[in-house]
Formats: sequence, structure tokens, C-alpha cells
Amino acid sequence: MSIQNSIHNSDQAPEPVGLYPHARRAGGLLFLSGVGPRKRGSKEIPGVTLDKEGNILSYDIEEQCHSVFNNVKLVLESSGSNWDQLVDVTVFLTNMKQDFDKYNAIYAEYFKENQPCRTTVEVNALPTPIAIELKCIALVKD
Repeated sequence: MSIQNSIHNSDQAPEPVGLYPHARRAGGLLFLSGVGPRKRGSKEIPGVTLDKEGNILSYDIEEQCHSVFNNVKLVLESSGSNWDQLVDVTVFLTNMKQDFDKYNAIYAEYFKENQPCRTTVEVNALPTPIAIELKCIALVKD
């Protein structure tokens, strides 16, 4: 018996910042690489103001949350899955104390029906000047 194993990239989600796919299917599971709030085709990060050196001057966690959830949706749909098929979500925040309550409220709006397992952790930094990143696992059908 052969297990389906394939790489998936979305032509709508932001380009990866390294050598990795947006998602990889293994059997009936779809594993998403870390997804942030950036916009495809640019270095624009919704809700982030940077100085000339690329340091964060200010950011809006609410705007970043909406953008990252939309990007996850784009990757899921282009990979043969959808939002309702999410089974596990790992969330990385760069400022748990300041951002958790806002993020948690927005998360609850998006996950009223489907409630995947969730882990939220604080990290010192992410590869680009963002405040949130999601790592997800979803079901995918043939």
C-alpha cells in the first residue's frame, strides 16, 4: 500500500522565506509550514510599521491575526483541504503578555464551528518582523 506524499504551494499565499513548501501531504494529513501575515508578492506586512533599518516601530496584532488566518485558509484551499478540516494549530506569538487577549478573541471568531487542538507559545523572534505565525495540521481527502 502506497501512502500519498506530495508537496503543495499556493499561488495566492505569501512566498516562503526559505527553501520549504507551503504544505506537505502525507496520507490523509496536510502539514503546513509556518504561515505569517505577509502579503504575496511584496514585503508588506499588514499592521506593521518599520523604520529605515527594518526594525519594528509599531504593529497591530489584530490586523496581523486576520491576515495570517486568511493566509492559512489560502494554503489549505490550494492544497485540497479547508478551514473546517484543521485538527491542530500551533501559534507563535512574540509578545504573549501584550497580544494574547486580542489574539485569543480573534481566534475564537474564526474557530466557532471547528475547534482544533491548539498550543500557543511565546518566541523571542520570528524570521521576519511579524508578531504571529501559525503551524497547522489538517485533514485532506482524496
